[in-house]
Amino acid sequence: MNTIELSLFSSRLTAVCDEMGAVLQRAAFSTNIKDRLDFSCAVFGPAGELCAQAAHIPVHLGSMAFAMRDLVAGTAWAQGDVLIVNDPFLGGTHLPDVTLITPVYVDDVPVGFVANRAHHADIGAEAPGSMPISRSLEEEGIVIPPTHLVRAGQAVTEVMQRIVNATASPVQMEGDLAAQLSANRAGEQRLAELARDMGLTGFKAGLAAVNRYGARLARQALSALPDGCYQFQDMMDDDGLGQRDIPIAVTLQVNEGNVTVDFDGTAAQVKGNINCPLSVTAAGVFYVFRCLMPAHTPACAGSFQHIHLSAPEGCLVNARRPAAVAAGNVETSSRIVDVVMGALAQALPDEIPAASQGTMNNLAMGTRSSTFSWDYYETMGGGMGGGSLRAGLSATQSHMTNTLNTPIEVLEMEFPLRVNRYQVRTGSGGAGIHRGGDGLVREFEFLAPTAVTLLTERRRRQPWGLQAGASGAAGENRYNGKQLPGKVTLNVRAGEQLTVCTPGGGGWGKDRSGG
Repeated sequence: MNTIELSLFSSRLTAVCDEMGAVLQRAAFSTNIKDRLDFSCAVFGPAGELCAQAAHIPVHLGSMAFAMRDLVAGTAWAQGDVLIVNDPFLGGTHLPDVTLITPVYVDDVPVGFVANRAHHADIGAEAPGSMPISRSLEEEGIVIPPTHLVRAGQAVTEVMQRIVNATASPVQMEGDLAAQLSANRAGEQRLAELARDMGLTGFKAGLAAVNRYGARLARQALSALPDGCYQFQDMMDDDGLGQRDIPIAVTLQVNEGNVTVDFDGTAAQVKGNINCPLSVTAAGVFYVFRCLMPAHTPACAGSFQHIHLSAPEGCLVNARRPAAVAAGNVETSSRIVDVVMGALAQALPDEIPAASQGTMNNLAMGTRSSTFSWDYYETMGGGMGGGSLRAGLSATQSHMTNTLNTPIEVLEMEFPLRVNRYQVRTGSGGAGIHRGGDGLVREFEFLAPTAVTLLTERRRRQPWGLQAGASGAAGENRYNGKQLPGKVTLNVRAGEQLTVCTPGGGGWGKDRSGG
């Protein structure tokens, strides 16, 4: 396979993922999937090795890449199967992220898998939005181990009913799962067509070539890192249940293009829900190193084969069951990126930016009643860190998520909410030769009694600057003007207001202009 053929083949694999995403978005029922685009799609080889992914959610895709081999090896597959899973300790991330996996066959020969992962705002937790301040996994909703949703082309109706009946909005859940099934069906058809066009021998050779090419580009990028040992530590604000200043420590050992990422020294898992399964930790690590690789590096298993991960079992970033993990996927993953980047900044001081906002500013809310139930979940953008070449972007999602904001028109049409204010939080980015980006301000007015959960970070500790740049401003949460902690559950009344001010990014370099 020559260079042009390889490029075309890799692009066709990515196009399969893109089409899956388009089907999922257009067929979904929930705001979270069709408007916020909180989903991801990928293609895997016959052994579960990552071969391609769309430009969707980094925390979804990196964790799938880490876990798929075990999922594939642990399942007896047949043509027409669809596996469903959300168990964070068996290949998932947190319970709202539900993954569907479909094997692809050509002439009864398995050629690969297609998978999509989508965030469901209601996964059966008692708290609306299914992002509670929890103490155990079971409090976070229904746990789905790897289970056949479809077996040999026949729907396993009792599995579907068990899942949808666990939610407060079974029609919406069933509709979203149908959309996920449709996305995989589209991917299955397109991948099979590609394999038939190329012939099985040519297709398998193409998958191997893509992974060799990814490994070569990755090795070249990693070889640019100076050999050595680089360490960094940062803190989580708290776990929502009283434990504060929880350290995440990392040591990077670089040796001739091979990198070992060791989280020894990280705090033990905590009572609250900021714990991570190892798959989420891997997603954060893979993301950072992917940023160092050329843009044309294929998203495949070969691109990560020179990165080795170690974390003590039972620590915050390699938690044991039944640890609560709802916020680990969103908040702790963001801090994992910060600490790995902080260590890399010692090796590449002119290439690594200052810390971005370091949180997804999670807001989950809704109502449970006999007449009207609703669930809503969103993440909010903030400031990105400044770098050696440019200032950080303002009011944007960063690092482990790239979902959209929900348009105000959709939010106010679908839910008993009014958005009174949505603006850039001017001046919240850290000063520097290149300033950090500013956060945002989003103010909600409730039109009906509502249960609200906030899971936010960087409310006590600011996003750090680099090269003498200033830190970004910490975030703030306010309820009717009164300061709130970073993680809190509220029952609000009609007419009351919640304001979320997200953190700014850190600045890069010492600003000597006085500005």
